[in-house]
Amino acid sequence: MSKPAPCPGVTALLVIAKEPVPGRVKTRLTPPFSPVEAAELATAALEDTLRTVLTLPARRRVLVLDGHPGPWTPSGFDVLPQCAGTLDERIAAAFGTCSGPALLIGMDTPQITSALLAPALAQDAWDGCDAWFGPAEDGGFWALGLAVPDPGLVRGVPMSRPDTGAIQRARLTDAGLTVRDLPPLRDVDTAEDARYVAGAAPHGAFSATLGRLERAVAR
Repeated sequence: MSKPAPCPGVTALLVIAKEPVPGRVKTRLTPPFSPVEAAELATAALEDTLRTVLTLPARRRVLVLDGHPGPWTPSGFDVLPQCAGTLDERIAAAFGTCSGPALLIGMDTPQITSALLAPALAQDAWDGCDAWFGPAEDGGFWALGLAVPDPGLVRGVPMSRPDTGAIQRARLTDAGLTVRDLPPLRDVDTAEDARYVAGAAPHGAFSATLGRLERAVAR
């Protein structure tokens, strides 16, 4: 029996991602993994992320993609191209496509679950709340939600730094927004991160792919 479709939500869900092309994704996994293997892990992370998003209540589901859709792209998503520019500009532009509450996540946290995101996607998620913020353990952020998706709240925030998350959250509070926090998560950047995240989500495609690759090395 197929699972019932999730109820429509009040929030648009955005996934910002890169097409998993060898040499362009997860380059910090190389070594110990080859560029092809790193791309396989990126594909699995993206598949797990998109599969989870399909189970969540959302007004709209959007894949904001740098590259081209592939067999890993499920139905149920609008696919929009990322704009050119730095990551802050691309995230800002993604929010600029929305006309109502929006929550953006990336492809680096395949351990996300419906329970983890439930507070930011509930019918009352925006009652007395202007923004949701999910900090990453490396100092960045893995989720950002805006009741009014103003690109200016993101544009200009320096990315990929240990203080990126702190600067982004301060940008929100300095604008007078009421911010609620989601639990911190670990991004997949290094091989150590990959093993940790696979252990946190042992039944997903990412964990299975990592296990297969590491078994091949051990033989």
